[in-house]
Amino acid sequence: MSRQSTATTRRQPVAATASVTGTLAVHADTITAETSDRIQIVDLTDEVMARVRALPIREGTVTLFSMHTTCTLFVNEYQRALVEDFKTFLAGLVEDEAQWLHNDPEHSDCDRLNADSHLRALLLGHSVTLPVSGGEVVLGRWQRVLMGELDGGRVRSVRLQVMGVA
Repeated sequence: MSRQSTATTRRQPVAATASVTGTLAVHADTITAETSDRIQIVDLTDEVMARVRALPIREGTVTLFSMHTTCTLFVNEYQRALVEDFKTFLAGLVEDEAQWLHNDPEHSDCDRLNADSHLRALLLGHSVTLPVSGGEVVLGRWQRVLMGELDGGRVRSVRLQVMGVA
């Protein structure tokens, strides 16, 4: 990962105004990502953009949904130093070793001792919905679609659904 942020570019600029009519099309698919670290930020932007571009949908929305309680989705800048800041920030907000009831066998049957991961996930959310215009995802120059692994390493599934008009 470079020291510089990754810029997001579309093949063509977003139209100032768009209006289309026609039959609603819906496409659903699953993106999988394998993580290696307990807390890891994965950039899904290029994969999401490629999948949307491959569809006939010109105007609509794309929704991404994490299929896991300790794996999140959010939009932010992707740059090595900032990713490390994300991890430090989350670790500072929720202590790993606190006396969480979810980690206590008297209160929970969870053997992963991952209450901190669940609590961090509350802060970030599990879905992202973005506009699709001109057949491409609409994001600002420095905006990236990021997956936050909070209890890895694991294989994670993210459901992608694109709805719109061709």
